[in-house]
Amino acid sequence: MMRVQIASIVAAVLLTACETPPTARTTEPRELSAPNAAVAASTTTNTQGIGGAMPAFYDAKLFEINFSELPSGGETANLTHNGSINNIYQSDACVAAGHPFVSVIDAIPTDGMNPLWQEVQVVFKSTSNCTQFKSDNEVLAAAAAGTITLVPTGELYRCSVIGKP
Repeated sequence: MMRVQIASIVAAVLLTACETPPTARTTEPRELSAPNAAVAASTTTNTQGIGGAMPAFYDAKLFEINFSELPSGGETANLTHNGSINNIYQSDACVAAGHPFVSVIDAIPTDGMNPLWQEVQVVFKSTSNCTQFKSDNEVLAAAAAGTITLVPTGELYRCSVIGKP
C-alpha cells in the first residue's frame, strides 16, 4: 500500500513538472530574436511540457517560458509559506479585446529565479490603452503612476525559462 502511494506521488510530480529535460538544459536561457520569432500557438490541448510554452519579456529581451499551474492546495500552501516567489505579469483583458500582450517576468535563472511564479494581472483603465511592457520595472512604474492596477490572481505556476526550442 505504501509503495502504491509513493509511486502515485512520484507519478504526479513527474506529470506536473515543467522542467526542461537535463540533456536539453543550458546554463543560461537563450533569448528569442524578435517578438515574431516566438513559438506559434500550439494546436494541441496539452499544456504540459512544451505544450505550455509561450513567449515572455524580461528586461526588454524576449524569452520562451514553459509553465504549468500547481493544484489549488499547492498554490495556497506555497503562497502562504514561500517568500521568494517570482511574478509573471499578464493581461487577459487586453488579449480578449484583441490587443496582443506578451507576458512579462521578473527574473531569469541568472537573476535569482525561483521556479514558482505567481500570476499578476495587469489591468488597464481601458483596454483601448493596452500597452506592451517589456520589463517588470516598466510594469511597476506604470502601477506607481496609476496607469494600471496590478491584481495578484492567487494562481501559482511551476516554470522554467527554456529559451528557443
